[in-house]
Amino acid sequence: MTDYKFYIKYRVDGVLYGTSKEKCVHYTLEKNITDENIKVIIKPKENVKMELLEVKLMSEHQFVEGDNFFSNGFQAWTTSREFNAKDKNRRINPIYKVMDIAAQFIATSGDFLFVEQEKKPGCFHSFTYTYIRNKDKVELFGSRSDRVAYTIFKVDMNGNSLEICKDVVGKTIDSDTVLFDIVHAVGSYDEVFDIYFAAMNTRKCRIDHMSGYTSWYNYFSKIDENIILRDLDGLDRAKDEVSIYQIDDGYQVTTGDWTENEKFPHGMKYIVDKIHDKGYMAGLWVAPFNVTKKSKIYKEHKDWLITDESGKPMYTTVAWHGGYCMDMYVPGVKEYIKSVFDRVLNEWGFDMVKLDFLYSQAIYPRNNKTRGEIMYEAIDFLRECVGDKLFLGCGVPLAPCFGVVDACRISCDVAKNYSDKALRTLNLNKECPSAINAMTNTIARRHLNGRAFVNDPDVFFLRDINIKFTEDQKLLLGFINNLMGDVLFVSDNAGDFSDEKIEILKRFFKQNNNKVISADYIDNSNMSIVYTDGENTHTLNFNLFTGESNVRELLGL
Repeated sequence: MTDYKFYIKYRVDGVLYGTSKEKCVHYTLEKNITDENIKVIIKPKENVKMELLEVKLMSEHQFVEGDNFFSNGFQAWTTSREFNAKDKNRRINPIYKVMDIAAQFIATSGDFLFVEQEKKPGCFHSFTYTYIRNKDKVELFGSRSDRVAYTIFKVDMNGNSLEICKDVVGKTIDSDTVLFDIVHAVGSYDEVFDIYFAAMNTRKCRIDHMSGYTSWYNYFSKIDENIILRDLDGLDRAKDEVSIYQIDDGYQVTTGDWTENEKFPHGMKYIVDKIHDKGYMAGLWVAPFNVTKKSKIYKEHKDWLITDESGKPMYTTVAWHGGYCMDMYVPGVKEYIKSVFDRVLNEWGFDMVKLDFLYSQAIYPRNNKTRGEIMYEAIDFLRECVGDKLFLGCGVPLAPCFGVVDACRISCDVAKNYSDKALRTLNLNKECPSAINAMTNTIARRHLNGRAFVNDPDVFFLRDINIKFTEDQKLLLGFINNLMGDVLFVSDNAGDFSDEKIEILKRFFKQNNNKVISADYIDNSNMSIVYTDGENTHTLNFNLFTGESNVRELLGL
């Protein structure tokens, strides 16, 4: 049993305290640490209100040659992967921190504003859960719930230390509060995740697979009724493997005003009926909390927006040249959002909603609630709004989604240009669109598929126009998505495909019974994935940065 040293920083009556004591004039601590669980409860004394600023458990952890630490990123888009002691965490370029644009735009989608970014090799952090893997042996640490505050695991692999921290800023307590409830498990990769999700009693997934179309990555917001209906017909030759057709950004007047625009003269119900006639579910993209300056909400209800202390609306996303977020705790906001879902789900008849940019609701602590607390309440509210329809989460911290959403993005957006060299050079943030980062996340978070929700690895491409991918890069992306995920979308007009490409499309849409045995970095560029199809064992070898691989051989092409 490892010994964990406790530390807390807090204020009482405006006075700052920092201590490692487990009992003092303001509180007593109850610790229960076993090989399977780490639980810590703080019990404030009567009439004591503690404003929490920092809480952590510290321990020694002996790292050895061959250890890999899994870093789970802040939200769905954030780069997540295994690291070794020689690796360095990719940080946002420090120059952005002194520029107002960083705080207002670049940093809002990640943890840059509230988690210190590591500088030294072997130093990393992970949200909600992590593991340390050495070959086939895996040691997992996972929070049962981050509803009180996000749990952040921090390691120094060269200094042999492990910290378990809570993002408690924004929270004042005056009653017993569970600070840590950590599952600890040792076993094989699949064994430890089975133990973890069983300990959380996560709701069984309502679906196990979806495949079809989304409009975003071919047209972005430049869609219209003709494009949507043309591409709908374009799927006819693959229709046996299609279950859903999703319309993305571009149908609405503007973000925040969720009525159809003039490019859809027959209205959205007409489109939904056409989709249903094909036998597919109809999906729609919505950013339910967000508004732009063009929206009626921004012009007429600035009092609904998240603001700074002076009352000025705060940017919560870089999207739309700077977007704002409605504060769900302000009277009138929830009623408005419910009316949007009533229109989308009941009047228009959509079967699934892809709800995006959800992190923006919980970037700033407020109302005596932490970021984690706000995010959990936001997801619960959206689940209530969606009801029995399907809920695909996107741009969202993952823990609040466990067992609540039906499917969830587990990667950043896939860019139309395979190479992300320019983005890596700019070093903007860990959430930038990138096919390379998307595949990295799809591989690293494969353990969530079917346990927490159904994994959405974002789209793959087979088209030849409006894209900068080689054929091998397209095949690699599609193969990895199919191997690791179960929400399989394409953004192409399949009506332009040759018969050969239609067969590949159907192959990538089809649910498989493959089981991944291992996924290892050979070096910084090359990976090797061993998997079985139930009868035979296969190995996928590929270079992440060039897209060269043996996928053609594995597909029999």
